[in-house]
Amino acid sequence: MAKSATILVKLVSTADTGFYYVTKKNPRSTTEKFEFRKYDPVVKKHVAFKEAKIK
Repeated sequence: MAKSATILVKLVSTADTGFYYVTKKNPRSTTEKFEFRKYDPVVKKHVAFKEAKIK
């Protein structure tokens, strides 16, 4: 059976609240790190979320 093409990555809030999202990424087609503006419910604002590895 073939390996899955996607890996799980954690999107950590840059507002230093400790809040994060978990999403899938295909590292073969998207080699750079993800960075999205998403909602952080701790600060009740949209902030930048950057990719980090799941430990």
